[in-house]
Amino acid sequence: MTSSDNNILSRWPTDRLLLWLLRGTAAIAGSIVLLIVLFLVLDALPALQHIGIARFFTDPSWHPAEHFYNLTPMLWGTLFATIGAVLVATPLGILSAVFCQYYAPPALGRLYRKLIELLAGIPSVVYGFWGLVVLVPLIGAIHPPGPSLLAGIVILTIMILPTIALMADASLASIPPQYLRGAAALGLPRWATIRGVVFPAAKSGLFTGVILGTGRAIGETMAILMVCGNVVQAPQSLFDPVRTLTANIALEMAYALGNHRAALFVSGLFLMGMIAALVGAADRISREKIYA
Repeated sequence: MTSSDNNILSRWPTDRLLLWLLRGTAAIAGSIVLLIVLFLVLDALPALQHIGIARFFTDPSWHPAEHFYNLTPMLWGTLFATIGAVLVATPLGILSAVFCQYYAPPALGRLYRKLIELLAGIPSVVYGFWGLVVLVPLIGAIHPPGPSLLAGIVILTIMILPTIALMADASLASIPPQYLRGAAALGLPRWATIRGVVFPAAKSGLFTGVILGTGRAIGETMAILMVCGNVVQAPQSLFDPVRTLTANIALEMAYALGNHRAALFVSGLFLMGMIAALVGAADRISREKIYA
């Protein structure tokens, strides 16, 4: 904010009050994030000191009772489940929003939004229960055992689809009508307009929806815990049971003590690092697109 802006604000007490209120809320939000990171670091510090960071990748397995703390299989499980869900949910969400905005009748479009909003409001445990009762037996009939990486990908896809679809729908709805009228004046067909005009104009919102969906997929716990089998192993196929970092924390935190408990906080640090890397990559990609 420039000095001239501050001079203008100084003339209006209400604006100055609003300015300090916004600064205070921003400081509170930033402080909460920093306190969470500090809490994770302090509780993970005993494991980092007594076990060392290398053993979380080189130990034979994850057996805290035998002093083995390898997190690599659960890292792979988390990454595979998240990437698989994002790869499926992203085109489904964006294309469904395109259909809703540019192809569907208005009544059908409104009904679609209501259904997607309803889907977004369903608790994760309900998704997990449905997956456990319906999806897992279906996959087991095709390829035993049933609880698997594939079940986790399907559940996560359904869970993050509303986030991506609603963000895409809002982004497409915010496209200035002049863009569409200009494309129509040039004689562009509908799909060429969407591909060449709408997508570039809405790319920021579309990308934000994908980032939010990815963040939810990384942090999901209950549904994944119920359908993935919770076997600590690096999956060799879609039908292998896996355990994610979040599921491991939820399963073992209740009885973990000492280095075992601290190692679970190291898992939390890894998750925080994945989210931070995701946000950093998103910020960098956004800047490259802006200055391209």
